[in-house]
Amino acid sequence: MTACDCERVGRCGASNIVGLGAAGKVALAALAAPAWRANRAAMPVLAMTDAAALLPARGALIGLDLGSKTIGVAASDPDRRLAAPIETIGRKRFSLDARRIIELAAERRAVGFVLGLPINMDGTEGPRAQSTRAFARNLAGLTALPIALWDERLSTAAVERALIAADASRAKRKAVIDQHAAAYILQGALDRLARLPRPGGERAG
Repeated sequence: MTACDCERVGRCGASNIVGLGAAGKVALAALAAPAWRANRAAMPVLAMTDAAALLPARGALIGLDLGSKTIGVAASDPDRRLAAPIETIGRKRFSLDARRIIELAAERRAVGFVLGLPINMDGTEGPRAQSTRAFARNLAGLTALPIALWDERLSTAAVERALIAADASRAKRKAVIDQHAAAYILQGALDRLARLPRPGGERAG
């Protein structure tokens, strides 16, 4: 996962990427343009409460649970009331992983991303959190959508307990746990957004 992978996406052009859907090509072509690169500083990676100010009133959000081998992906409805798991991406290299994430966001007309930040139980950040921040920074180089970080402590453990309670087999749990963890992370962020006051003093929900 390196910044140079992001740069290669811009240099080769979205139209030359095999397997990328029409919506994803449009999104990548627009976001790899020099005009976007000049505006990168306008969309920093932020904590959820800070990123809320950059989000429009409506529009789906994409939730991501980053693992060393997979990326769980979830999406919300346009009203941001409910998160649902949608896909588990097998990690290859950053450029391919980011391409699929951006394509999924384009298909759902998403207006932002929420990445789970694996903070330690004592509130400190270790290598996994640093890796997540690096991924978020690189992804910010490929999309004009706001990227928010949300504390994901205990998310995977909570999801696994729920799957066990639902009598899901070990194989089934392994296949879906990352995307369900992404939905758990995203739902937490949605619930927090609903409690935040809007500029006029109203709450988002």
